[in-house]
Amino acid sequence: MLAALASTTTTATLGTGALLPFLRRPLQAAQALASIDLLSGGRLAVAVGAGFPGRFGRPFYALSEVAWPRRFARLDETVALWRAVRTGATSFDGEFFRHDDLPPATRPFREGGPPIWLGGATPAALVRAGRRYDGWLPYPPDPADYASRLLRASGLLRIHETASAAGRDAGAITPAMFVTVLIDEDPGSAFTEMEKFATRTYGMPLGELGKVQAVVTGTPAHIGATLTRYIDAGARHVVIRPAALGLHSQREQLERAADLIPTWTNRA
Repeated sequence: MLAALASTTTTATLGTGALLPFLRRPLQAAQALASIDLLSGGRLAVAVGAGFPGRFGRPFYALSEVAWPRRFARLDETVALWRAVRTGATSFDGEFFRHDDLPPATRPFREGGPPIWLGGATPAALVRAGRRYDGWLPYPPDPADYASRLLRASGLLRIHETASAAGRDAGAITPAMFVTVLIDEDPGSAFTEMEKFATRTYGMPLGELGKVQAVVTGTPAHIGATLTRYIDAGARHVVIRPAALGLHSQREQLERAADLIPTWTNRA
């Protein structure tokens, strides 16, 4: 999909939200991401994560060789290997991956490759984002949660402090936001469709999903006002996922979301 979008768009940022690296062989994934960055002319952003509550957590890990308790360490080392491959490293010696003779690999379009963002907002994730990642992609259920994290040493402030302590440029870390939306002039219809999306996609009722992930339904005005609160709280890159179960619905939701973009253009 990303390769197809790279060839049919010219300015849009392409990205993952979020890629689960444990489901892929790291060297092949590095090659694929570098190729997409080349095809897109450097428009790729790679958000990664270690799973999600429900069917995307422990059940997924049961399909791989990765032990659940070591998932975060394995994720960080995968990213380190990707970066080593990008720079032309000939070997890699880690806990999970050891390569004495790395083959030549496709170089990405940009020097250093596409930025890699970390999904999640646990205390440990914030520290890891500050030390190792180029961006932060949380999905707090309420704008007030995002704002409170920014104002206390448990969110973006914590990331900035950790980055500075590690000798990194804290301002270069992109504060992003992932939100699932369903836009409809009929709020009741929007809520019903979002319930279907939650059940079919995550295997959990909307009430449970809404406790752990940002989901917003309603009229264009309501969606616009809610996402504006996230931007006012500090988000500078908002990833909007349409809660669509078919191609027609997805196209319709994307068009409605696009109509809202002017609302935020001059705020961030």
